[in-house]
Amino acid sequence: MIRFSDTELTRNAFLGGRLKLWQPRDGYRAGVDPVLLAASVPARAGQTVLELGCGAGAAILCLAERVPGQVLTGVELQPAYADLARRNAAENDAALEVIGADLSALPPDMKQRQFDHVIANPPYYRPGAHSPATDKGRRTALGEQTPLEMWIDVAARRLAPRGDLHMIQRADRLPDMLAACTGRLGSVEVLPLAPRAGRACELLILRARKGGRAAFRLHAPVILHSGDRHQRDEDDYHPAVSAVLRQGAAMPWPGTR
Repeated sequence: MIRFSDTELTRNAFLGGRLKLWQPRDGYRAGVDPVLLAASVPARAGQTVLELGCGAGAAILCLAERVPGQVLTGVELQPAYADLARRNAAENDAALEVIGADLSALPPDMKQRQFDHVIANPPYYRPGAHSPATDKGRRTALGEQTPLEMWIDVAARRLAPRGDLHMIQRADRLPDMLAACTGRLGSVEVLPLAPRAGRACELLILRARKGGRAAFRLHAPVILHSGDRHQRDEDDYHPAVSAVLRQGAAMPWPGTR
């Protein structure tokens, strides 16, 4: 399958309608995770950004909308999704170069390039850890085929000195992420994401720096939803999180380095 037909797609609004993305009706569909990831990156105009596994472009295009003027590159294994990312970039007036490749076998010219920021939203589940999706694109997006360590290794190799990796993952994968950063990236910070106050964190965002030497930091969790339970048939995001999702605000990341 080279590309999706229009009948297989829906066009969805992100960032309060500032960004509109085509997504497969039945394949992998971006939720809030890539939006939160993009909001966590302290990028500036003129900097270079690489997304590993960019899918249809949700994360990197959210970042482009918040911080115009970056030089954007995405790598995507699945040709249909890579084509969709190019279409989404063009229709949102974003200059995004999409390279169709397996991140474990990048083209030679990519191995010569370095970036100020690398972002990634790797598959969350180890092989056999969940029931596989029937749709191939969704199955590839959710189920790990390339080891998580390789994602971090590739990111570290592509980062320029003092460049940062930002990665969103399930909280139970934190030991794997920290182990993979050892000897590759430093100044590691972890921002847990809790669905509600008093609830266990299900996701986290990891920030790590090439050549960083600062001590490990585990921040207080960002609480995504207000209240202790869902009470009405409408979203109840915490105001700071709603600003990220609806207005394109930056993630409220504690402190600076």
